Amino acid sequence: MFFNNLNIIQFGLLLLQGSTTFAKHISSRTCNNCSCAIAETLGPKLSAGASCSYSTAAAPRWSEFDAPDPGLVVNVATESDVLITVQYCNENNISFLAQNGGHGWGQTFHLGLEGLLINLGGLNSTTFNADKTEATIQGGALVRSVVDAAYSNGAQIPTGNCNCVGALGAILGGGFGRLMGLYGLGVDNLLSLNVVTAAGTQLTVTPETEEELWWALRGAGPNFGIVTSATITSYPVTTAENGAWVGSWIFTEDQIEDVVEAVNDLDLLPEMAVFLYYAVSDGTPVVLVSGSYAGANNSDGPNAFASITAVGPVVEEAAWSPFDEVNASGDSFCAKGGYKPAYGAGLAQLVPATWRSIWNEFVDFIAINGTSASTVMVDCYPMEKTRTLPDSSSSYPWRSTINCNAAVIPWYDDASLNAAAVSFGKSVRSLWYETSGTATNATYINYAVGDEPYSVVYGDNLATLETLKGVWDPTGKFDQFFPL
Repeated sequence: MFFNNLNIIQFGLLLLQGSTTFAKHISSRTCNNCSCAIAETLGPKLSAGASCSYSTAAAPRWSEFDAPDPGLVVNVATESDVLITVQYCNENNISFLAQNGGHGWGQTFHLGLEGLLINLGGLNSTTFNADKTEATIQGGALVRSVVDAAYSNGAQIPTGNCNCVGALGAILGGGFGRLMGLYGLGVDNLLSLNVVTAAGTQLTVTPETEEELWWALRGAGPNFGIVTSATITSYPVTTAENGAWVGSWIFTEDQIEDVVEAVNDLDLLPEMAVFLYYAVSDGTPVVLVSGSYAGANNSDGPNAFASITAVGPVVEEAAWSPFDEVNASGDSFCAKGGYKPAYGAGLAQLVPATWRSIWNEFVDFIAINGTSASTVMVDCYPMEKTRTLPDSSSSYPWRSTINCNAAVIPWYDDASLNAAAVSFGKSVRSLWYETSGTATNATYINYAVGDEPYSVVYGDNLATLETLKGVWDPTGKFDQFFPL
């Protein structure tokens, strides 16, 4: 459902005059020879709305831990700007990385000062066809803007749950979200993709035009191209139905086993999703469960989560919300900057004894000064709709295996805590793997770190993806995010 971040350096911006079609916004950070030359020669080729910056503050990332640190950020304004930038990089042997929300937390980024970041944030529109059954989302649109556009058009689009995450980035990894019980994974709802390839060409990819590339992009997208826009199925709904009942319950640490067992045994209907967190509230570590039930405002939500409330929460809140407000409770995750070396695992089950051990690890870590924003989380979904399609339908590998995605997120501002945070994260992940209920270790790519064997991320699809990588990106232009 979440995150990742560039080193955020605070610099004043100096507006320099350039081409009549390109304004170069250059920070007081001294450019190196390479980045200066790029700005001077690439800038005039781009559209009037595009800009360049030598400061990564132009495209901040969610976490500063092992973040890319490019010499130049190109803020594109049109999909053609992306194509022109990739062509320029190819001609001049320049490494590049495309970014939308900046939350991908994988530690495989290695873009340095000789490289270029393509900031897709200016490509942020979501438009609909006349009957609202299809939507076209640009590559820089965040989940919040897609949900807002869908709501105002009387529709729903299956997106991730975190408002500040790039919508297409999350979808291309697989696309888990609170509506997937009704509509399936995000990748299952894609209809076409506009893609800039490693060769510097622009293709519209569909199952009919490029069957193998279509398969590869839907699960391993960042290895095969930059998706500048995508058309996806949208689902018209009435205003009365376009919302969800959301409940939140706080429990104390002595209730952990009962809470975890209740979440694990919950009968997840298609309208439902459930989330469990370890967090700090008013200085005290607590267990938080949140559940949502999509649809009209009625009694279905309370009834569906009765087994959770039967455990006896010490605090309980519940209300129906329109769908453009449903994700708001997760906005605290959106704060950028700081260090967040997160570790994730895919789970088929939740084991109470494991979560007791993880609680002990969590309490020990947050006892360190400056770590109280840290959290442990897991989100679980009804999988029946997703499993109506075979595993082979896309390169996302775990539809028949994973029921829940778990992540531990150490969160702090003092870089001297990095070693302790990594140790904490790896320890928790090991506990999940030991009792995951899966035949092999499996991790959703959007929750993976990069130190895992790639079979953990790509599963049995790894060999086929490597073969297709040789066809579509033989020189490894797309080599930053879990590169094949």
